[in-house]
Amino acid sequence: MKEFLALCRNAVGAAHVLTEPADIAGYLTDWRRRFTGKALAVVKPATTDEVAAVVRLCNQFRVPVVPQGGNTGLVLGSVPDESGTAIVLSLTRLNRIRAVDPVNNTMTVEAGCILEHVQNAAADAGRLFPLSLAAEGSCTIGGNLSTNAGGTAVLRYGNTRELCLGLEVVTAQGDVWSGLRGLRKDNTGYDLRDLFIGAEGTLGIITAAVLKLFPQPQAQLTALAAMQTPDDALRLLSLAQEKCGATLTGFELMSDFCLKLVAKHFPQIRAPFPQSYPQYVLLELSDSESEEHANGMLEALITDALERGIIQDAAVASSIAQSKGLWNLREHIPLAQAEEGKNIKHDISVPISRIGDFIRTTDVQLHQRFPGCRLVTFGHLGDGNLHYNVSPPDNESPDAFIDRQGEINRVVHDSVHQFGGSISAEHGLGALKRDEIRQYKSEVEMQLMRTLKQALDPLCLLNPGKVI
Repeated sequence: MKEFLALCRNAVGAAHVLTEPADIAGYLTDWRRRFTGKALAVVKPATTDEVAAVVRLCNQFRVPVVPQGGNTGLVLGSVPDESGTAIVLSLTRLNRIRAVDPVNNTMTVEAGCILEHVQNAAADAGRLFPLSLAAEGSCTIGGNLSTNAGGTAVLRYGNTRELCLGLEVVTAQGDVWSGLRGLRKDNTGYDLRDLFIGAEGTLGIITAAVLKLFPQPQAQLTALAAMQTPDDALRLLSLAQEKCGATLTGFELMSDFCLKLVAKHFPQIRAPFPQSYPQYVLLELSDSESEEHANGMLEALITDALERGIIQDAAVASSIAQSKGLWNLREHIPLAQAEEGKNIKHDISVPISRIGDFIRTTDVQLHQRFPGCRLVTFGHLGDGNLHYNVSPPDNESPDAFIDRQGEINRVVHDSVHQFGGSISAEHGLGALKRDEIRQYKSEVEMQLMRTLKQALDPLCLLNPGKVI
């Protein structure tokens, strides 16, 4: 492989081909630090042409390629396996914002742009890029597109797929498809864009994208509501959609145990109620008219929900600081889980109308099979996406509990399937769920996926061992 590495150095510069163990270590371990792979090298191109040149070399020498952005994924999709035969293709140097078109409400960005930087660039242009998630300070647009990331504003704006109009992609053969068209209507054949979004780098390497922008809202209001059951949360969701329509931007469900974990590990962050309740909903309105108009809608919603007995209490943020404080409750749940110790994560979706039944049924099944397990249930109720996580009992060894992950996954995933859901809502399949998905997709669907993979990447060099 000396010749291959020498040619890679010629293509991207010697300083950007890393081979020393100390230099590549951070690229080989997944975000949760559960798995560490091996790599021949980490290659860091700075342009699309350099990406294409490296991929052509990989074809020539039959070297697998693992594309990587911010490496914030949770399903082992952006780290190499243990064979040491692949390169990690880090796209973090492709980080330019190429163009902002406020009239067309679009922005063209490279795959290595950090999500938060894209949000800020949109704001500087007087526009909103609404994708928002906990890792936005380190995740990249390429990774968001490759996993079709969701986040907290899906209810109004959709997943990343809905926020993208065009792509630039390096194919498995090292060709460049330039589909950076900022068009909302384009019926000229197969939708190639949607093939690559959500494919986790297994069909091609996204190098740039045209993203949708939106007008900045005139007002954003946040409230935290307390209730008894997830069914009450669904009733509140229906009422909020009826009264607030498209201004309802976020609707996040959190159990009391979630907030107790946050208070335990981040005592400065607490729910603004004198007592605890079994369930909470964090909701946000984004109004294009005025703050007065938004306040009127939110006040009417809270009053009606209290009168109907849907909620028991509510706190409305009266300042930006208070709004951030309420969102901190939600955003610190994964951090609190990490502080608490090892846990088993599930990123699942079920039809919104069946969420209450799913939680009740699956809670019972897990407690019967694994007495004392602690359920950390939270997520984007407005689009049916739950992070249904399972922590070990207080008196059980975390390692022993994690050893039973396969059994726990089967209980949860079988229940998801029973309720007509998906075992991956926004995190992707990666290597972690690659085999598991075969239990729940038909052979016809799996064969169609294999056919696409074989057609676009016949040598199976792009992110091998992921998705299928």
